[in-house]
Amino acid sequence: MRATVRRLITGLCVLLVAATVPPAAATTRTAAEAAADRPVRSSWRIDLTSEKSDQTNIAHRAGGITVDDARTRTPSEPRHSFAVYTSPSRSLGRQATAFTVREKAVVPAGTRLLTEVRGSGHPGDWTQWRTAGPGGKVRLPEAVSVLQVRLTLLGHRDGGGAPAVSDLVVHADAEQPEPPVTAAGAAGATAVTYRLFATREGLVGHTTANGHVIKPRDHFVALPSRRMLASKGGQEYRVRLCYKGRCETAPVWDVGPWNTRDDYWNPPAQREMWRDLPQGMPEAQAAYQNGYNGGLDEFGRRVANPAGIDVADGTFWDGLGMTGNDWVDVTFQPTDGGGTTVTAWAEANVRSCASTGCAIVSKVYAGQSYPANCWKTGQTVTAEGYTSDKWVELPLNAGGVGYVSAIYLKGDATGGVTRQC
Repeated sequence: MRATVRRLITGLCVLLVAATVPPAAATTRTAAEAAADRPVRSSWRIDLTSEKSDQTNIAHRAGGITVDDARTRTPSEPRHSFAVYTSPSRSLGRQATAFTVREKAVVPAGTRLLTEVRGSGHPGDWTQWRTAGPGGKVRLPEAVSVLQVRLTLLGHRDGGGAPAVSDLVVHADAEQPEPPVTAAGAAGATAVTYRLFATREGLVGHTTANGHVIKPRDHFVALPSRRMLASKGGQEYRVRLCYKGRCETAPVWDVGPWNTRDDYWNPPAQREMWRDLPQGMPEAQAAYQNGYNGGLDEFGRRVANPAGIDVADGTFWDGLGMTGNDWVDVTFQPTDGGGTTVTAWAEANVRSCASTGCAIVSKVYAGQSYPANCWKTGQTVTAEGYTSDKWVELPLNAGGVGYVSAIYLKGDATGGVTRQC
């Protein structure tokens, strides 16, 4: 009997010891391995009330978000009241190219709801916006790991109704096709230059398609497609304009002239409309010069000039020195805004020209990084025993550009900027 009890006690102790010692395999698993076992969410709901979202003329009501003030208009949609909601960026936890966007919305007759998606594969580099197609399907031109959604609400002109969105869900599709091969010269892959007829936008006090209220002598441009429409105050989509020896890089903050779905800078196969036109040929130019589409724009209006770009007053008059509508050279920057980022090692003034005698228009700060356009030769500057006559052109948040001596930037003599202005 005593032997039997001893065997039971011994067996119980062995079980207790075994239960308290973790398996050897568990102690060798890395955090990355454990994270890999956790499922990646394939669907998520957009928070329409997020304080991190970008909202213009949006009202939050029982039926969801809708147009707040029915009197607010944007020049590209003058027949409708206007509001825009842009969600915060969302990390996917993986790379994907194909998505489905599902809205729970009420869209009264005579109103419109535009749903667009863009993505990013690395910081500062965005794809062009893509409109959700039938069933809410969207396929982006490259694999992305961060996603953003934009809703544009267009209501009745007389205030008689507007879309209301109460729910918005994004789903990463189970089937993820390979990104299409981007044709050489497509905007977003490399910089390309076209000669375009430019018109002055004016319209001070009006609201642009991204929610910016136009100021006197403002600095931005409008293109006839929403695909390269930057966020309010954003610099993620820009073009460089040159006219009779004067140049300026300006953000795309509005849609126009003439058309709203004419992304002529893309190859024909990727173009939203007018796919029988060559890359770089605006529909308005083809209509005006060659009678294309019966000489009409997408709304059936008779095209009165060949304009492919609208230019805000400050860029038009001050940046380019233009006095009337004319032909300009327009370079479409890659979608990361130029492809170069510089980092300052010390606080320094950003000036209106490449000289310490020019007005201070901004500053750079030690340890912070900034997008850069190009470099040029200017006044020689000496700091901390180093001397340089190279200056780097930076886009300004308020529009236009400024110049900082490359002596204050980390890296080589031009702060790592390879393109000369």
